[in-house]
Amino acid sequence: MKILVVEDDPQLGDALATGLRQLRHVVDWFRDGEQAQAALEGVPYDAVVLDLGLPGGDGMRWLRRWR
Repeated sequence: MKILVVEDDPQLGDALATGLRQLRHVVDWFRDGEQAQAALEGVPYDAVVLDLGLPGGDGMRWLRRWR
């Protein structure tokens, strides 16, 4: 499964990405919505793990935009 992780906290993002990779998922981790937006335009993902408290625009705004 290809998973996009959007998390600005370096420790939490690293832990999520590492744990998902240990479960044999392919993971791309970005720290803001702009980077995630660019990734979503070029790569199909099976799931997104989205931080709702992102700087520069909350996760719910990004979720509405992507849906």
